[in-house]
Amino acid sequence: MNILLTNDDGILARGILAVHKTFSQKHEVSVIAPDRERSAVGHGITLNMPIRAKKILLNEQDWGYAVSGTPVDCIKLGILELLSRKPDLVVSGINPGVNTGVNINYSGTVAAAREACLYGIPSIAASIKGRDPIHLNDAALFVLRLGEQIVKTGLPAGTFLNVNFPDLPIDHFPNIRICRQDLSFYNEYIDKKTDPRDQTYYWHGAELSNNMPESDADTPNVHNNYISITPIKCDMTDYALIDELKILESFSITKE
Repeated sequence: MNILLTNDDGILARGILAVHKTFSQKHEVSVIAPDRERSAVGHGITLNMPIRAKKILLNEQDWGYAVSGTPVDCIKLGILELLSRKPDLVVSGINPGVNTGVNINYSGTVAAAREACLYGIPSIAASIKGRDPIHLNDAALFVLRLGEQIVKTGLPAGTFLNVNFPDLPIDHFPNIRICRQDLSFYNEYIDKKTDPRDQTYYWHGAELSNNMPESDADTPNVHNNYISITPIKCDMTDYALIDELKILESFSITKE
Protein backbone atom coordinates (compact mmCIF):
# COMPACT_ATOMS: atom_id res chain seq x y z
CA MET A 1 0.00 0.00 0.00
CA ASN A 2 0.93 3.64 -0.44
CA ILE A 3 0.51 5.41 2.92
CA LEU A 4 0.53 9.12 3.77
CA LEU A 5 1.38 10.03 7.36
CA THR A 6 0.70 13.36 9.03
CA ASN A 7 -0.04 14.78 12.50
CA ASP A 8 -0.52 18.01 14.42
CA ASP A 9 2.55 17.62 16.68
CA GLY A 10 5.29 18.32 14.15
CA ILE A 11 7.16 16.21 11.64
CA LEU A 12 9.67 14.78 14.13
CA ALA A 13 7.19 13.99 16.91
CA ARG A 14 7.53 10.57 18.56
CA GLY A 15 4.09 9.40 17.46
CA ILE A 16 4.67 9.84 13.74
CA LEU A 17 8.14 8.30 14.07
CA ALA A 18 6.57 5.19 15.60
CA VAL A 19 3.94 4.89 12.87
CA HIS A 20 6.55 5.36 10.14
CA LYS A 21 8.81 2.70 11.65
CA THR A 22 5.95 0.19 11.76
CA PHE A 23 4.31 0.90 8.38
CA SER A 24 7.55 1.23 6.38
CA GLN A 25 8.45 -2.39 7.11
CA LYS A 26 5.62 -3.51 4.81
CA HIS A 27 4.43 -0.51 2.80
CA GLU A 28 5.52 2.58 0.88
CA VAL A 29 5.27 5.53 3.27
CA SER A 30 5.28 9.29 2.67
CA VAL A 31 5.41 11.89 5.45
CA ILE A 32 3.94 15.37 5.07
CA ALA A 33 3.49 17.05 8.42
CA PRO A 34 3.60 20.48 10.07
CA ASP A 35 7.03 21.94 10.76
CA ARG A 36 5.99 22.65 14.36
CA GLU A 37 3.25 21.77 16.82
CA ARG A 38 -0.21 22.70 15.53
CA SER A 39 -2.40 21.20 18.22
CA ALA A 40 -6.05 22.28 18.52
CA VAL A 41 -6.12 24.16 15.20
CA GLY A 42 -9.18 22.18 14.11
CA HIS A 43 -9.93 22.12 10.38
CA GLY A 44 -8.18 25.41 9.68
CA ILE A 45 -6.46 26.10 6.37
CA THR A 46 -3.95 28.75 5.37
CA LEU A 47 -5.34 31.40 3.01
CA ASN A 48 -3.58 34.72 3.67
CA MET A 49 0.05 33.70 3.43
CA PRO A 50 2.13 31.30 1.35
CA ILE A 51 2.62 27.70 2.46
CA ARG A 52 6.17 26.38 2.37
CA ALA A 53 7.21 22.74 2.24
CA LYS A 54 10.80 21.84 3.05
CA LYS A 55 12.35 18.40 2.55
CA ILE A 56 13.65 16.95 5.82
CA LEU A 57 16.45 14.43 6.25
CA LEU A 58 16.51 12.01 9.18
CA ASN A 59 19.57 9.81 9.74
CA GLU A 60 20.88 11.09 6.39
CA GLN A 61 17.81 9.74 4.60
CA ASP A 62 14.90 11.52 2.95
CA TRP A 63 12.25 11.67 5.67
CA GLY A 64 9.46 13.83 4.33
CA TYR A 65 8.11 17.34 3.91
CA ALA A 66 7.87 19.82 6.78
CA VAL A 67 4.99 22.19 5.97
CA SER A 68 4.56 25.68 7.38
CA GLY A 69 0.78 25.32 7.57
CA THR A 70 -1.87 23.29 9.38
CA PRO A 71 -2.49 19.52 9.34
CA VAL A 72 -5.25 20.07 6.77
CA ASP A 73 -2.83 22.10 4.63
CA CYS A 74 -0.52 19.08 4.71
CA ILE A 75 -3.21 16.81 3.30
CA LYS A 76 -4.21 19.25 0.58
CA LEU A 77 -0.61 19.96 -0.42
CA GLY A 78 0.23 16.27 -0.49
CA ILE A 79 -2.73 15.19 -2.60
CA LEU A 80 -2.79 18.17 -4.96
CA GLU A 81 0.92 18.77 -5.45
CA LEU A 82 3.64 16.79 -3.65
CA LEU A 83 2.63 13.15 -4.10
CA SER A 84 2.91 11.37 -7.43
CA ARG A 85 -0.32 9.44 -6.78
CA LYS A 86 -3.25 9.38 -4.42
CA PRO A 87 -2.55 7.46 -1.18
CA ASP A 88 -4.34 4.23 -0.40
CA LEU A 89 -4.55 5.24 3.26
CA VAL A 90 -3.92 8.31 5.42
CA VAL A 91 -2.91 7.99 9.06
CA SER A 92 -2.87 11.07 11.28
CA GLY A 93 -0.98 10.72 14.57
CA ILE A 94 -0.21 9.10 16.87
CA ASN A 95 -1.17 12.06 19.04
CA PRO A 96 -0.06 12.13 22.69
CA GLY A 97 -3.27 12.74 24.59
CA VAL A 98 -6.62 11.34 23.56
CA ASN A 99 -8.92 13.03 21.07
CA THR A 100 -12.37 12.03 22.26
CA GLY A 101 -15.67 13.73 22.96
CA VAL A 102 -15.90 17.44 22.21
CA ASN A 103 -12.15 17.54 21.54
CA ILE A 104 -12.84 15.92 18.18
CA ASN A 105 -14.09 19.33 17.06
CA TYR A 106 -10.82 21.07 17.95
CA SER A 107 -8.24 18.44 17.09
CA GLY A 108 -5.81 18.99 14.21
CA THR A 109 -5.11 15.24 14.31
CA VAL A 110 -8.75 14.43 13.62
CA ALA A 111 -9.09 17.24 11.07
CA ALA A 112 -6.31 15.82 8.91
CA ALA A 113 -8.06 12.45 8.75
CA ARG A 114 -11.35 14.18 7.98
CA GLU A 115 -9.75 16.12 5.12
CA ALA A 116 -8.35 12.93 3.60
CA CYS A 117 -11.81 11.39 3.90
CA LEU A 118 -13.27 14.34 1.97
CA TYR A 119 -10.90 13.38 -0.85
CA GLY A 120 -12.25 9.83 -0.77
CA ILE A 121 -9.23 8.27 0.95
CA PRO A 122 -9.65 5.78 3.82
CA SER A 123 -8.24 7.48 6.89
CA ILE A 124 -7.51 6.99 10.57
CA ALA A 125 -6.90 9.53 13.32
CA ALA A 126 -4.91 7.88 16.12
CA SER A 127 -4.26 9.15 19.64
CA ILE A 128 -2.95 7.63 22.87
CA LYS A 129 -3.62 8.37 26.51
CA GLY A 130 -1.04 10.51 28.31
CA ARG A 131 1.24 13.38 27.42
CA ASP A 132 4.41 11.26 27.41
CA PRO A 133 3.19 7.80 26.37
CA ILE A 134 5.46 4.77 26.58
CA HIS A 135 3.76 2.29 24.26
CA LEU A 136 3.62 4.17 20.96
CA ASN A 137 5.05 1.24 19.00
CA ASP A 138 2.30 -1.06 20.28
CA ALA A 139 -0.38 1.42 19.23
CA ALA A 140 1.31 1.83 15.83
CA LEU A 141 1.16 -1.93 15.26
CA PHE A 142 -2.58 -1.92 15.96
CA VAL A 143 -3.05 1.02 13.56
CA LEU A 144 -1.14 -0.93 10.90
CA ARG A 145 -3.44 -3.93 11.22
CA LEU A 146 -6.54 -1.74 11.31
CA GLY A 147 -5.38 0.27 8.30
CA GLU A 148 -4.75 -2.86 6.25
CA GLN A 149 -8.23 -4.10 7.17
CA ILE A 150 -10.12 -0.95 6.19
CA VAL A 151 -8.26 -0.66 2.88
CA LYS A 152 -9.25 -4.26 2.17
CA THR A 153 -12.90 -4.01 3.22
CA GLY A 154 -13.53 -0.28 2.73
CA LEU A 155 -15.41 2.30 4.75
CA PRO A 156 -18.67 4.05 3.84
CA ALA A 157 -18.14 7.16 1.73
CA GLY A 158 -17.57 10.18 3.93
CA THR A 159 -16.65 8.18 7.05
CA PHE A 160 -13.27 7.83 8.76
CA LEU A 161 -12.13 6.25 12.04
CA ASN A 162 -11.04 8.01 15.20
CA VAL A 163 -9.02 5.61 17.35
CA ASN A 164 -7.86 6.20 20.92
CA PHE A 165 -5.54 3.95 22.90
CA PRO A 166 -4.70 3.36 26.52
CA ASP A 167 -0.95 3.56 27.14
CA LEU A 168 -0.52 -0.20 27.51
CA PRO A 169 1.66 -2.89 25.86
CA ILE A 170 -0.12 -4.70 23.05
CA ASP A 171 -0.28 -8.02 24.93
CA HIS A 172 -2.20 -6.21 27.67
CA PHE A 173 -4.67 -4.46 25.38
CA PRO A 174 -8.23 -5.00 26.64
CA ASN A 175 -11.18 -5.50 24.36
CA ILE A 176 -11.91 -2.99 21.62
CA ARG A 177 -14.98 -0.82 22.03
CA ILE A 178 -16.82 0.64 19.04
CA CYS A 179 -18.01 3.91 20.50
CA ARG A 180 -20.10 6.97 19.87
CA GLN A 181 -18.66 10.42 20.42
CA ASP A 182 -19.04 11.57 24.02
CA LEU A 183 -20.82 14.94 24.16
CA SER A 184 -20.17 15.60 27.84
CA PHE A 185 -18.40 18.90 28.39
CA TYR A 186 -15.18 19.27 30.32
CA ASN A 187 -14.92 21.32 33.51
CA GLU A 188 -13.50 24.41 31.85
CA TYR A 189 -11.99 27.49 33.44
CA ILE A 190 -10.09 30.64 32.55
CA ASP A 191 -7.00 31.39 34.61
CA LYS A 192 -6.56 35.16 34.73
CA LYS A 193 -3.05 36.43 35.50
CA THR A 194 -0.93 39.57 35.30
CA ASP A 195 2.46 39.71 33.57
CA PRO A 196 5.55 41.62 34.82
CA ARG A 197 4.39 44.67 32.83
CA ASP A 198 1.07 44.68 34.66
CA GLN A 199 -0.83 43.48 31.59
CA THR A 200 -3.64 40.98 32.02
CA TYR A 201 -3.48 37.66 30.19
CA TYR A 202 -5.53 34.48 30.23
CA TRP A 203 -4.88 30.72 30.09
CA HIS A 204 -7.71 28.43 29.04
CA GLY A 205 -7.85 25.19 31.01
CA ALA A 206 -10.06 22.13 31.41
CA GLU A 207 -10.24 19.20 33.78
CA LEU A 208 -11.60 15.74 33.07
CA SER A 209 -13.66 14.18 35.82
CA ASN A 210 -12.18 11.05 37.39
CA ASN A 211 -15.66 9.66 38.03
CA MET A 212 -16.98 8.52 34.66
CA PRO A 213 -19.66 5.83 34.62
CA GLU A 214 -19.36 3.13 31.97
CA SER A 215 -21.17 3.94 28.74
CA ASP A 216 -20.98 3.41 25.00
CA ALA A 217 -19.11 6.73 24.54
CA ASP A 218 -15.44 7.13 23.67
CA THR A 219 -14.15 9.18 26.63
CA PRO A 220 -15.17 6.82 29.47
CA ASN A 221 -14.05 3.76 27.53
CA VAL A 222 -10.53 5.10 26.98
CA HIS A 223 -10.48 6.29 30.60
CA ASN A 224 -11.24 2.68 31.59
CA ASN A 225 -8.33 1.47 29.41
CA TYR A 226 -10.25 0.17 26.41
CA ILE A 227 -9.30 0.93 22.82
CA SER A 228 -12.08 3.10 21.43
CA ILE A 229 -12.89 3.23 17.72
CA THR A 230 -15.42 5.83 16.65
CA PRO A 231 -16.66 6.11 13.05
CA ILE A 232 -16.93 9.82 12.23
CA LYS A 233 -19.03 11.19 9.37
CA CYS A 234 -18.00 14.26 7.42
CA ASP A 235 -21.63 15.06 6.59
CA MET A 236 -22.92 16.94 9.64
CA THR A 237 -26.48 17.35 8.35
CA ASP A 238 -29.24 16.58 10.86
CA TYR A 239 -31.40 14.62 8.43
CA ALA A 240 -34.04 13.86 11.06
CA LEU A 241 -34.79 17.58 11.35
CA ILE A 242 -35.03 18.40 7.65
CA ASP A 243 -38.76 17.61 7.26
CA GLU A 244 -39.61 19.40 10.51
CA LEU A 245 -37.84 22.54 9.30
CA LYS A 246 -39.62 22.57 5.92
CA ILE A 247 -42.11 25.00 7.45
CA LEU A 248 -39.40 27.65 7.30
CA GLU A 249 -39.54 27.57 3.51
CA SER A 250 -42.91 29.33 3.68
CA PHE A 251 -41.61 32.22 5.77
CA SER A 252 -41.93 35.63 4.14
CA ILE A 253 -38.74 37.67 3.93
CA THR A 254 -40.36 40.83 2.59
CA LYS A 255 -41.04 43.94 4.65
CA GLU A 256 -44.52 44.14 6.10
